[in-house]
Amino acid sequence: MAAEPTAAPEAPATAREWHLAARPEGWPVPTDFALVEAPVRTPGPGEILVRNTDLSVDPYMRGRMNDAKSYIPPFKLGAAMDGGAVGYVVASAAEGFAPGDAVLHGLGWREYATLPAKHAVKVPEIEGVPLSAYLGVLGMPGLTAYAGLLSVGALKEGDRVFVSGAAGAVGSIVGQIAKLKGASLVVGSAGSAEKVDRLTGEFGFDAAFNYKDGPVGEQLAKVAPEGIDLYFDNVGGEHLEAAINALGVHGRAVLCGAIAHYNDTAAAPGPRNLMQVIGKRLRLEGILVGDHDALRPQFVAEVGGWLQEGKLRSEETVVDGFENAAQAFLDMLRGANTGKMVVRLKG
Repeated sequence: MAAEPTAAPEAPATAREWHLAARPEGWPVPTDFALVEAPVRTPGPGEILVRNTDLSVDPYMRGRMNDAKSYIPPFKLGAAMDGGAVGYVVASAAEGFAPGDAVLHGLGWREYATLPAKHAVKVPEIEGVPLSAYLGVLGMPGLTAYAGLLSVGALKEGDRVFVSGAAGAVGSIVGQIAKLKGASLVVGSAGSAEKVDRLTGEFGFDAAFNYKDGPVGEQLAKVAPEGIDLYFDNVGGEHLEAAINALGVHGRAVLCGAIAHYNDTAAAPGPRNLMQVIGKRLRLEGILVGDHDALRPQFVAEVGGWLQEGKLRSEETVVDGFENAAQAFLDMLRGANTGKMVVRLKG
C-alpha cells in the first residue's frame, strides 16, 4: 500500500530552477542559462519532495549542453537542467522516507525537487562533515577518484603517480588516496601558484607545478626525473602527451576527463606520440563512475574513515546563493575552484 503524502507546510507554491536557454558555441556565457520560476509539485505515490541545500556543478555538464550523442543525454533546451544535489525531504509519499531525512539525488539546478524515491539515497549525517560532502569527497567525484585509481588504474604500492587538474574535485582526492595507499611519488599539475602551493602544503603531494609556467613535458621531467607508472588524466591534450612520454613500460593511464577541450569549436589534435603506447605496452583506459557502483559501500567506509581520522582532506569552494549557480558553473570551467565547487542555497 502506498504511503500517504505527508504535509509540507514549508514548501512554497513555486520555486526557482535553472533552464538551458541556448546551446553554447565554444565557452558558455551567462545568456545560455535562464532562471525560471516554476510550480512546486506535490509528490505522488512513490515520490518525495526535497528542499535542496547544496547543488553540484561539474565539468561533465558542459558536454550535456551540446546536442550530441554521448554516454548521458544532453540537457533539453527550455527545460530544467539536472545534476547532483543534497537536501532534506519535506514531503513524502514513499515508504522508507520521511520529512527531515537527508538525501542525495540527481535533480539539482532547482530549489525544490519532486522525484521518485527510488532515485534518491538517504545519507547519514556525519558529525563535523557537511552534507555537501556527498557531492564531493563522499559522492561522485570521490568515487571517481577511488575507483579510477584503485580499480581502473590498479595502483600498486611504490607506484609513481602523476595527476593533472590536481587541485580539482577529483584530482585532489586522487593524490591523497595514492599517498595513503603507498605511492612512492605523487606529483600534480594545477593552473596557479596558489594551487601548486596548496597541493604540496595541504594535500600531501610530493611535488607540483603550474602548467602555465612552461611546457608540461619539461616541468613533469623535473619533478619526476625517473618517469611515472600511473597517470590520472583530468585534462587531456598536452598533459596526456607529456604523460605518455613519461610513462614506463607497462604504465597505465586513467582517462577521466579532458577539460582542456570541452569548449573547443574544432577537433583537437590527438597526442602525437601514440606509437609509444605500443612500444611501452601502455594501457590507457577511460572511466565512467556509473560502472563502479558496486564499490560504493567499500568506498564510503574507507574514505569516510579517513575523513573522520583526519587522514584525508576534503576541500570545497562554496558559492552562496541559488541565483549564482550558473556563474559558479562558468567559474568552475575556468578553474576558479580548489576541490569541489558547490552552490549553497540560502535559508
